Amino acid sequence: MKIAILGAGAWGTALAVSAAAVHQVTLWSRDAVQAQALAAGRTNERYLPGVTLPTDLRLAGGSYQFASAIEGRDLVIIATPMSGLRGMLAALQHVKAPVAWLCKGFETPLKSDSHPSNYPSFGLLAHEIRAQAAPELIAGVLSGPSFAQEVARGQPTALVAASEHAAVRDALVEAFHGPTLRVYANDDIVGVEVGGAVKNVLAIATGLCDGLGLGLNARAALITRGLAEMTRLGMALGAKPETFTGLSGLGDLVLTATGDLSRNRKVGLALAQGKTLDAAVADLGHVAEGVYCARTVVQRAAGLGIEMPISQGVVALLDGRITPSEAVAALMGREATAEGM
Repeated sequence: MKIAILGAGAWGTALAVSAAAVHQVTLWSRDAVQAQALAAGRTNERYLPGVTLPTDLRLAGGSYQFASAIEGRDLVIIATPMSGLRGMLAALQHVKAPVAWLCKGFETPLKSDSHPSNYPSFGLLAHEIRAQAAPELIAGVLSGPSFAQEVARGQPTALVAASEHAAVRDALVEAFHGPTLRVYANDDIVGVEVGGAVKNVLAIATGLCDGLGLGLNARAALITRGLAEMTRLGMALGAKPETFTGLSGLGDLVLTATGDLSRNRKVGLALAQGKTLDAAVADLGHVAEGVYCARTVVQRAAGLGIEMPISQGVVALLDGRITPSEAVAALMGREATAEGM
């Protein structure tokens, strides 16, 4: 296959390294200078240090090489953060090949009065953005529990290819399924995207819990009740409940909430240590999507009448309205109820 991966961050680079062993892959960077540095050093020291780029991996960069990077490709992968997805989809709206995105989260609503008339007052999931920005695209998402460093090193990983279009699911499986990277198809794109978005918010909460030294019992309770929150929101948006017991639900939540490589977990740990949110994010050097979509998660839930107390506590903490200790006290002080969704 001929594959274009648009975005040379950690995850885009890792997938490019993995797929280049079998397919003809072009990794495109928005920054032409970055592309030149990748080509010269055959490594992405900023986002994926210590991983050598295969000699067969083609590199491109800058707007002047964008058209050639996607021309004649069998599959196009968008590896930008959520903030860049709408613009990238618009640029790809006439592409005939299957398109898939890697980002997880909700889009942050525009505050400007100059936004398009069809832009909602609440943030959208990626497939909802696609419906507005590129309605003719045959598209989907590649998601699931995965750290970029482990994928690039060939460590065992399982992902989910989700789309309403079988052609997209099949293309993703053909492109990335292999001995160490397993790709499972799923037609529930709503459930897969909700799981990928909400788990980032919940990982901040579990990082906070661990940073305050509350113990493994508290972490287990937080993850379990967080899964219930995720499932409630997903079902209200039309997802299948069984999706949340799979890779993109429980699997991704456990990895992001407990893994030491998790950026969102690191934010929670930093806040527990008394760091400001700005300092915590700056220390990462990468995007932590949970920070940017937490408020939207809560807003979407409120609009649907869905209660999400853990996510609400994270938003209050990120906004500086409560301290880390107060956030935990608010959650543990909730009235006893019957267990359930």
